[in-house]
Amino acid sequence: MTYFAEYAWVGGRVERDVTLEVSGGRFTAVTPGSAPGGTRLRGLVLPGLANAHSHAFHRALRGRTHGDRGSFWTWRELMYEVAGRLDPDGYYALARAVYGEMALAGVTSVGEFHYLHHGPDGTPYADPNEMGHAVVRAARDAGLRITLLDTLYLTSTVDGRPLEGVQRRFGDGDLDGWLTRTATLRDGEHVRIGAALHSVRAVPAHALTALAGRAPLHLHLSEQRAENEQCRAVHGCTPTELLHRHGILRPGTTAVHATHLTGDDVKLLGGSGTGVCLCPTTERDLADGIGPGRALADAGSPLSLGSDSHAVVDLFEEARGVELDERLATERRGHFSPAELLAAATAHTALGWDDAGELAVGKRADLVAVSLDSVRTAGIDPSGLVFAATAADVTHVVADGRTIVADGRHTGFDVAAALREAIA
Repeated sequence: MTYFAEYAWVGGRVERDVTLEVSGGRFTAVTPGSAPGGTRLRGLVLPGLANAHSHAFHRALRGRTHGDRGSFWTWRELMYEVAGRLDPDGYYALARAVYGEMALAGVTSVGEFHYLHHGPDGTPYADPNEMGHAVVRAARDAGLRITLLDTLYLTSTVDGRPLEGVQRRFGDGDLDGWLTRTATLRDGEHVRIGAALHSVRAVPAHALTALAGRAPLHLHLSEQRAENEQCRAVHGCTPTELLHRHGILRPGTTAVHATHLTGDDVKLLGGSGTGVCLCPTTERDLADGIGPGRALADAGSPLSLGSDSHAVVDLFEEARGVELDERLATERRGHFSPAELLAAATAHTALGWDDAGELAVGKRADLVAVSLDSVRTAGIDPSGLVFAATAADVTHVVADGRTIVADGRHTGFDVAAALREAIA
């Protein structure tokens, strides 16, 4: 298959008249300055986007949590209500629809931070990984690759209170229970099996070391100040320092949010090569705060992006949010270049897909065509697209050489109808 792009993001910059040849799901040639030929892609063609942090079932909360002011903790109670009523069939239907929405937004890989493991009272299904298998099938049927970040979730507080209510769905009893259940999960053509520590609230310190060295390994870190305060009270240190003591901080680990950090925390994360996944639209929605993205990047932490609770599914909004939130925090402009923001939006390496995220020979044939003719993008310099485009400007998406979005529509199903039916 041959594509011809008017503009394409190649090697960290915009190139004109680029021919992209694809065979066996890989790019076999990428040639700027070439004559037109093959399937013409208008606008700017980008590598496929990577959504590095997803809780698919949170999408059911969109537009439903703003009735009173509340807080992260009151929002969490509403989230638990949704978590309490999903079964494997319902979870599949919702996740497939959410991943379809991601495809329409240009996402070709998703990291599903998966902790909805068992039945409503905590009893395992006949297949103890049935819920995980449901989201893997959902991603496949929506055309995406998925990294299943199967989550260890054992306690409800830093001081070790047991899980209660719907939280019992999340837990495996103890570390051995989680290890036994996850031992049967396997990588596949469109799936990588990763691991996650939910947070220092949910994983006792003695269990942390057992996951040191796993990759990809993700974890929620310092999203709320209360977590930091509780960790200091119990362990005498910050969550970042606790993870460092137990060997968790290293390349292959990604800390999600990393909002409320000390200067020493930033040094530990960056110095160890630990990645950081920022989720600006969720962090705004939940009033979490603004994390030190620039300081983390400067310290050595590779950045990735996630839509997390799916208050919005738009990686362009996440990317520019990293810059715009820094401007609000510092009252200064120009923290991240467009190239840096697009690198974060295409950070498939955070999900274990090291062979994706570039329009380059040998890489997976993922591409996203973004219109330069909409009311949002008409007349812009293509190199500044990340500051103008939205998910609505995505017209064509190819994942592993297969077209999953054409003319702004998913090739497999009606995504809006699927969302309505799954959430009803």
